Amino acid sequence: MSGARENVIVGKTENFADRITKMYRYLSEQRLGDKDMLKQIVRSGTSVGANVSEGQFAQTKADFLTKMTIALKEANETRYWLKRLYAFGSLSEREYSSIICDNEEIISILTIITRTTKENLRKEGK
Repeated sequence: MSGARENVIVGKTENFADRITKMYRYLSEQRLGDKDMLKQIVRSGTSVGANVSEGQFAQTKADFLTKMTIALKEANETRYWLKRLYAFGSLSEREYSSIICDNEEIISILTIITRTTKENLRKEGK
C-alpha cells in the first residue's frame, strides 16, 4: 500500500509528533497552557503519525483508507488545539506560525492521499 507520497507523510508525521511532544514538555515545564488542553494536543498530535504508520501495513486498500482518514481527523483536531493554545497565549505568534504550517501541510497531504485512495477504490468497484 505504500508509495512515495505515503513515505513522505510518514517522515512528516514522525517529525510532527516529535515537535508536538517537545512543545508539550516545554509548555508543561513552563506551566503555559491548561493541563487538559496539553494532554489533548499531545494525544491527537502523536496519533496522526501512529495512524499513518499503521496504514503502511494495511491489509487492504480499504484498511489503508481507514487509517489515513483517522490520521486526517487527528490532524484536524490538532489544528483545533493549536489554535486554542495560541488564543490563550501559550504559544507566541512565531511558535504558532511554525507549527501550524507543518500541521496544515500534513492535512493537505492526507487530504490528497484519502481523496486519491477513494477514487481508486471506486474505480475498482469496491
